Parts: sequence; structure tokens; C-alpha cells
Amino acid sequence: MGDDELAEIRRQRMMQMQQQQMAEQDQIQRQQQMQAQIQSVLMQVMEPEARERLNTIRLTKPEFASSVEQQIVSLAQSGRLRNKITDEQLRQLLTQIVPQKKEFNIRRVG
Repeated sequence: MGDDELAEIRRQRMMQMQQQQMAEQDQIQRQQQMQAQIQSVLMQVMEPEARERLNTIRLTKPEFASSVEQQIVSLAQSGRLRNKITDEQLRQLLTQIVPQKKEFNIRRVG
């Protein structure tokens, strides 16, 4: 391999890395825009206490909070929400979503 060939390979690799970095930046920007839109919708359809409760849930269970947000946004976009969601309504929604825990009693025989 000559110096020209190595230089060409390096140039191509640098171009690939730059394109990959630009694609990653675009994806991050799209995710941030989506998150901003979700937060905007939540601000419109939820009362402050309910949003605070959801943010508290996000600290302990981020995936669960995201799924709840998605459900609320879909309800809002479909027009099924007439009033803002109160804290009490959010608590009821959470109890419906959270699977009921099963209790197991283990007893020793003998």
C-alpha cells in the first residue's frame, strides 16, 4: 500500500465518522423535540399536582413514567380527555395500570 492509498482510506474513514456523528446528533435532536412536545401536552392536560406526582414516579421508575405519559398523550390526542387530569384521577389511573401484586404464603409442614 502506498501513501496515497492510506491517505484515501483515512479520508474515507473520517467522512464515515463525521456522517455517523451527524446522524447521532440528528437523532438526539429529534428525541429532544419529541420530549418537549410530550411535556407541552402534559402541561396542557394535567394539573400541577398530577404532574408533580408523575415526576416523582419518574425518579424511581422512569420506564413506567414514560409509558404513563404516552398513554396520557394518546388520550389527549384522541380527544378522550374533557378536563385536566387531577392528582386523584392520576392515582386512579396508576392503580389500574400497575399490576396487582400476588401474595404467596409459604408454610412449613411438619
